[in-house]
Amino acid sequence: MPEFTLFGTEGCHLCEEASLLIAEAGIDFKSAEIMDNQEWLDKYSLSIPVLRHIGSGQELAWPFDTQRLQAFNTPHLV
Repeated sequence: MPEFTLFGTEGCHLCEEASLLIAEAGIDFKSAEIMDNQEWLDKYSLSIPVLRHIGSGQELAWPFDTQRLQAFNTPHLV
């Protein structure tokens, strides 16, 4: 089961870039389409992509790189 959710939308080049970067970092995640949920749309429409740790609710907003992803993926968040 994925530990992270990547909030974004189809056709967002930054979301695609973030998705590739997260996958390359070996982080297990699922994608969430913000257009499918009004709450997500209201919250994230101006800030996507955003990576959320499911267990803690902590979020990492774009821009991020491999180093920031690895720090975000540390066990102390759980």
